[in-house]
Amino acid sequence: MNISDLDNGTGNGKGAADGIDENVTAELARLRDSIDNIDAAVVHMLAERFKCTQQVGHLKARHQLPPADPGREASQIARLRQLAENAKLDPAFAEKLLNFIIAEVIRHHEQIADDSVTSNGVNSDAS
Repeated sequence: MNISDLDNGTGNGKGAADGIDENVTAELARLRDSIDNIDAAVVHMLAERFKCTQQVGHLKARHQLPPADPGREASQIARLRQLAENAKLDPAFAEKLLNFIIAEVIRHHEQIADDSVTSNGVNSDAS
């Protein structure tokens, strides 16, 4: 069911059969529109972040650096936990989210490194 389904068109301040006040449905719709906008911004920010990390992956591959950087990852987690605390967001949630993102970045970096080895005509299984 959709928020718009809750208004039965009577204009009596009540929504559908469950009796939700139309002011409540309007407020829900307003808040959900904001959530949708924030979700879109998060997706776009993640896309930009991954564009940057892809460039990092190519740089690492060109210079034969390892895909993972545990020191950098640890400092990023500590930094993000502090940002989360300052923003009144659960730091454990922020850490889980960053760990998920880091794992995906490392996976991309490994793929870039593998592709780099393959495109340079070196068989990685030969070593």
